[in-house]
Formats: sequence, C-alpha cells, structure tokens
Amino acid sequence: MKNYFTAFFLLINITHLFGQRIKQSINTDWQFHKGDIELSGTYKDADWQTVSIPHSWNTDDVSDDAPGYYQGIGVYRKTIYIPDAYRNKEVYLYFEGAAQVAEVYVNKHFVGKHIGSYTAFSFRINDFINFNGNGNKNEIEVKLDNSHNENIPPLSADFTFYGGIYRDVYLAAFNKVHFDADNDASDGVFISTPKVDSQKADVLIKGEITNKETKQSRVKIITSVFNEEGKLIAQANNTVGLNADENTAFEQHISNIENPQLWSPEHPYLYRAISCIINTKSGDTLDVVSNPIGFRWFRFTADKGFFLNGKHYKLWGASRHQDYPGKANALPDAMHVNDVQLLKNMGANLLRVAHYPQDPSLMEACDRLGIITSVEIPIVNRITENDTFRNNCLKMMEEMIRQNYNHPSVVIWAYMNEVLLAPRYSGDTARQRIYIRHVKELAQSIDSFSRKEDPSRYTMIPFHGDLSLYIRSGLTEVPQVIGWNQYPGWYGADINDFEKNMERHHRELGNKPMIVTEYGADGDPRVHSTHPVRFDKSMEYETYFHKIYQKVIADRPFISGAMVWTLHDFNAESRKETMPHVNNKGLVTGTREPKDVYLYYQSKLLSTPFIAIGSRSWKLRSAVADSGHAFATQSVEIYTNQNSEVSLFQNGHLLKKELPRQGVAVFRVPFLNGINHLETSVAVGDTTVGDFADIDFRLIPFHLKDSNIPFSEINISLGDQRYFNDDTLQQVWIPEKPYTPGSWGYIGGDVFKMKNSGRQPYGSDKDILGTSYDAIYETQRTDIQQFKLDVPEGKYAVTFHFAELLSNTRQDANIYNLDAKHNTHSAKTELRKFDVLVNGKKIIDGLGNDNYLIPGRAYSTKIFVDVTGSDGILIDFKPIKGKTILNGLQVNKIY
Repeated sequence: MKNYFTAFFLLINITHLFGQRIKQSINTDWQFHKGDIELSGTYKDADWQTVSIPHSWNTDDVSDDAPGYYQGIGVYRKTIYIPDAYRNKEVYLYFEGAAQVAEVYVNKHFVGKHIGSYTAFSFRINDFINFNGNGNKNEIEVKLDNSHNENIPPLSADFTFYGGIYRDVYLAAFNKVHFDADNDASDGVFISTPKVDSQKADVLIKGEITNKETKQSRVKIITSVFNEEGKLIAQANNTVGLNADENTAFEQHISNIENPQLWSPEHPYLYRAISCIINTKSGDTLDVVSNPIGFRWFRFTADKGFFLNGKHYKLWGASRHQDYPGKANALPDAMHVNDVQLLKNMGANLLRVAHYPQDPSLMEACDRLGIITSVEIPIVNRITENDTFRNNCLKMMEEMIRQNYNHPSVVIWAYMNEVLLAPRYSGDTARQRIYIRHVKELAQSIDSFSRKEDPSRYTMIPFHGDLSLYIRSGLTEVPQVIGWNQYPGWYGADINDFEKNMERHHRELGNKPMIVTEYGADGDPRVHSTHPVRFDKSMEYETYFHKIYQKVIADRPFISGAMVWTLHDFNAESRKETMPHVNNKGLVTGTREPKDVYLYYQSKLLSTPFIAIGSRSWKLRSAVADSGHAFATQSVEIYTNQNSEVSLFQNGHLLKKELPRQGVAVFRVPFLNGINHLETSVAVGDTTVGDFADIDFRLIPFHLKDSNIPFSEINISLGDQRYFNDDTLQQVWIPEKPYTPGSWGYIGGDVFKMKNSGRQPYGSDKDILGTSYDAIYETQRTDIQQFKLDVPEGKYAVTFHFAELLSNTRQDANIYNLDAKHNTHSAKTELRKFDVLVNGKKIIDGLGNDNYLIPGRAYSTKIFVDVTGSDGILIDFKPIKGKTILNGLQVNKIY
C-alpha cells in the first residue's frame, strides 16, 4: 500500500510542466513555394504563399481536365521562436507525415532527410537553433519531393500520390534524460500484453532511456497502470544507472492483474500506462509518456476464422484512404476520427488502414471505438530489384510497427498489395520468373523482420484475384494470413466466380487463414438504374453486388472477415469513366454521404433495431408516367435488421406491408408529381422504429399533350438505360427510348459500345473534357435518323449534346480494371459530318470531327423552336460522311 501512495504523490508531481516532455504544434503561418528554390539565398515574398498545415499542393490539379498532376519539389518555410527555458533541453522537430522525400533545414543548416510519405519522423535540432532571450528567431525550411522514384514504394497504385506536409508538425522539448526520442519517431516505450485471459493479465514494458547529460545519472523508472475510472491498479518500478551520452535499455514486467476488463468491439475498455523517469537523487520527474493498454488475445484459424478473447468474430469492415474532396490528403484530426465513427455507426468492427500507415488520430479512434485494424506499408503492384528499394521497405515496416506498436486495435501488419498485378518483363518469361522469385525473397525478408519485431501480431499479404499465379509464385506460403482482393461481377464478368474462388482457397490452401481484403463495385451517387447491369456505375448495381458477396462471406466460417473496398469514394487521378479521377466504390461518397450499400450493411451488422429507406439521396427523380395514369411506378428498398412486416406509407396512406428478405423489403411505389412523403416502420416488441424521406418527383406525361400532367422539360441521355441526377441544376436525365406516337423517342440507330471491351455494356470510359457531365457524354446513339417529340404548342429551348468518342490516339486501359479481356481499346476516327434539321429547317450545318467534334471533348448547342398546331418537334439527322451521333437532348418549355 505504501508503494501505491508513493506513486500517487509522484503522479501529482508529473502534472508539473517540469516533468513533462513538451510537444507543441507549429501548424500556422507557414510559407509555401511550388517548385525548387535556392535555400541558401534570400527570398522574395511574392514567390511564396501563406498556408497552414496540414497542406497539400495537389488539392486542385488531381481533379482537373489535364492528365496527370504535379509531382515534383515543393518548399515550406516557417519562423519559430524557441524559449530560453529550452536551453537545457533536447529540442526536436516532429513531423507526422510529409510526402515523400523530406529534407529539413534549420537556419540554413541541413538537419536530416526522411524517405516515405506515410510514417512520422523527427530530428534533433539543438546544434542549429537560437534561443529567444534577445528576440532571436529560427527559420525552418522543408524541401519535399513527391516525384516518382523507383527506389521508394509505392511505385504505382490506384490512388493519388499527393505532395505536401499533410499532417501535423510539432516542436518538442525533452529533459536531458528522457525516453528514447530517436527510435523511429515513436515515444520510446513499447507495451505488450504477453499473457491475457479473463482472470489475469500480464504487461511487458520495454524501451530505452537516453542520457544527454555529461555525467552519469541514476534514475527510477515507474510505470503505473490505471483503469478507465482513474484508479491505480498495478505498478512496476526499477532503478537504472545511466552512463553519460548513452542509451540504456530497460524492461518491466507486471504480472497477474486480476479480472481485467477485456478490450473488444462491444466493450473497447482502455487502461492507461503512465511511464515516468524519476531522478533518484533529487526526486524530480524527468520524463513522462502515456500509452493505452487493451487487454485482449486473438487468433486466426484456417477453418473457423477469427477469435478474440476466446469468442468467434466475423470481421466486417472496410479499407480506407486518407483523402477528401478539395483537401487532398491534408485532413485535420477531426475528419480522421469522423471516418472511424462512420464505420462504427455502420456496425463494422474492422478497418484496413490501406495502403499505408495513416494519421495517429485515426489509430487512437480505433482504440477508443473498438475497431480492429490491419495496417500496411505501401508496396503496391510491383517492386524494384535492388538493395535500396529493399532497405526502404524494411525501414518503412520498422517505422510503421514501432509508431503503432502500442495500439491495441492492431492485429495485422501487412505489405505487398497485389504485388503481381503488373509484374515486370511481361515479354520475357524467363526474366519474369527471376523477378517473381525476387518478389518472394523480399516478402520473406519483410515477413521475417515483422515477426521478429512484433511476434504478437499476424502478418498478411493482400493478393489480387489470380489464385494460380500466387500459388505458383510461392507467395501464399510466406504470410501468416492471406488476403484476397476479389472483383468477379465487376472486373470479371461472372459474379459467381467469387464463391468459386473462396472455395478453391479453402480446398487448396486449407491451412492458411484468409480474409477478403477487397471487394466492391463502383456506385456513382448521381447514377441510378431500374435495370442495373455490370459496370453501369449505378447505385443499384453496387448494392446488388454487395448483397451477393455479403451472403457468400457470411455463410463460410473459414472466411475470417471482409473489408469492403472502400469506406468512401476517393481520388484516383488516372481513373476516368462517369466521375473522372474518382474511384466510386465507397460505402459513402467522398463527402461522406451514405449510399444505399452503407444502409444495407447497417441492416446486416447493427444489433440495435434499425430501419432505413433506400435511395434516400435520390431525392429528385423523374420518369414517364405509367400508361393511363398520373404516376410513375419505381421500386424502393427498405433496409432493416428486423424480421417482422415492414409498413410503407405514401403521403399518409398505407401503401403496403412486406416481409423483408435478407434484410431488404422491396416496394413498388406509384410516385405522384411533386413531393412524395414516404414513411416506413417495423415493430420491435411493443414499440416500433421508423424512417422517412421526401422525394420530389418530376412526372413526364405518357402522352406529352396530356393536360392532366403539364409538360415542362425533359432531359434525355442517349445510348444507355440510366438516370443521371444533377442536384445543382435540379435536373434529372432519363434513359432513351424508341419513339411511340403521342410521346417521344429516337428513330433508328445503335447504342455506341467500345471495341475490345469485355465489360462496358455501352458507351466509352474516356474522360470527356470540358464538362462534369461525363456520364451523359460517354454514351451515344450512332447512325440515328430522327428524334421526335409530340409536344404541345409553345416556345421551346432545345439543347443538343455531342461528343466524338472515337480517337486516333491509342488509350491504354487502366490496369486496375482487372479484366483480362479489357486490355486496350482504340477505334480510329473516320471523317464524320452531318446536318441537323428541326421541323425541316437546317439548324446545324456540317457538324463533324473536322470542326466542333474534337475527340474526347464535350460540345453542346442550344436553339429555340416555336411549335404550332400538331407539329411537335421533329429532329432529322442527315449524314454527309460517316454516321450521325447524338449523346444527349434537352427540351424545355419556355411558355
């Protein structure tokens, strides 16, 4: 009891500033220069812009029409003032992350260099600084380079390699005797729980102490463990002698902590371990660090999956990139934390921190919220076969492990994502075999290092879907857990191949635990379909895809878990398609608005009663009225985790009751013109849970002259069967249809489809320049003869949309579209020229690809038409050379 009281009074002393390492952010009032600049010279203020950290220089150019983005040098500088009180301290600059090669200077002196975009680094700066006694200042300069470098992973990947100081920067000061501050930017104390069960737990504390004094010192190390209520429950202390200017290792054991509260997703109980260095002579507290402890034990099995604290868990979650629209990867802490909360609110228990270590605030949130994590270094797609690349990989692994060692949420260290996706030497089989052997040798080196560095966690490699290739390579033998990135039904044609691949793993690699590390389908939040098909980018196909995969995963105990690719839509500058530069596989949008698939997973994963109306973001809709009716019928899905009947009300009237199947109840809703208020409810014991949504429906009359439904506008996408929403302009584009008397539609022509494409059902996947309406301009009807609209009398604005989708420029297919049939596509342009007539009058003369139809660029033109009598609008397309085309058509009644 005496020792506990001693510790109590010592901890009161800890709160005094003298006893603490001081770590203060210095994020404001930096100056930034894009491009190289002579650091030894004098600066012109006009060459610099004022920024705050976090900052990236790629916030805009990754989303513009110009291919590529700036990868090169950027320079930052900042003036700092260092207090006189720091004269007898060790002073460091600490960077949480800067991309990708950083050179740091203080007062024009080179301080150090760090390689890699995604781990922290720090440098001691005592030898270069001035103290503030006489108003002295110090200038920090940081030169960064995010250029491609064959010796630094990642070499290529389906995400953007932003540049900048994009995480927090700190000025830190330590007493001369302190926990090692030069151990890969960790806090110098490493905590593990080598023995845990429900009755007792052990804690192991290891690290080194640095003595920068010029004389020997003798100190006491005290580590105190507190529960969440702040009660001291255990303590270890030992006395260490320190030689001058040396590091001394220490190790502490705390045994038999009784009845530990166990850390789990349902109960993420965190203890705190506070480690102190006390001068035995003066009694002064010299350094203090605080770390979380989560008491838990876990294991992966090849037949029954994952167990935590002796309980079986099916791991469900997502992978996560660290960017946000308009911010690149320069996110404040709160946005990282919000993403973890978003995952928790879905009912998930797993986060793949992909494809690189991420912000400390993210990892801390996973600890607090009970999200199990896998963290990896950014070796993606391929390697470089030399010692420099190998050493950089091993250093990244070391930094990742040591900086994240004390997070109880971490259970896996991973590396080498899809490393054989694009192996070198594709034309030289013999040389490629050597390359693949070198890949395996590197994998073995990293894996062995990781197991030695941290034997308490598992190692994992995520492979792409070519099971045969990875088995032949021997890579499946290396890690403790295999990850499979699976996309049948998206990049591959047959969605049932996913189930076959999982069964094959179990059959041929039955001794290896396995996780599905990626699976997903793109869902552009603006695109919808009542008849979804593969690669149409509709929200409905994305949800269909996940329903199939979720059931396969849930039904197979040998699949330890699954990580959706991805938590949110993210920037991938090289991607094109409906939303250029964005990978739309997120459960939520880039701005974190839930998609239907997020709601679907809530219905499968949440334990608390849940019900939600699907397509809730599709608040503005339009369609042609059902024949003879003043409504248009569309399906609405209700997601719930209840098994009793679901009721759906429309504008206060009960529409129907349905029993949900696999968490989904489907209703056919007769949408009326105007606001449709939908309410749904389901019984939960003696009460109910419910949800509501308001849908603004713009009804288009079945017969355009129907006086009961006045015609006002129509926006038609040619060459596809999708709806496209523009919430900014409050417009809905509806699918094309053939002409029928009294209505509207095309006459003649064919749907444009790319050649040499094994997946695109219609249209092109080019980035159409000069527009954000890529989904409209990427599809077209070719060889169209006429378009007819039997509109009533009035004045109309008619807008035509065209894009030349053929080009003489060869376009290589994106390697991340993992379909072997989809290699490259190129269709040579032939001279195209045609006239357009409206009601017999030529309004477009000789439109062709020798004038306005520039390949891959949007072209639109608007005309005005007066309709009298029963004329309606008749548009004729008259070919002069080649085939006619039409991508989109808008008709608006003015009066």
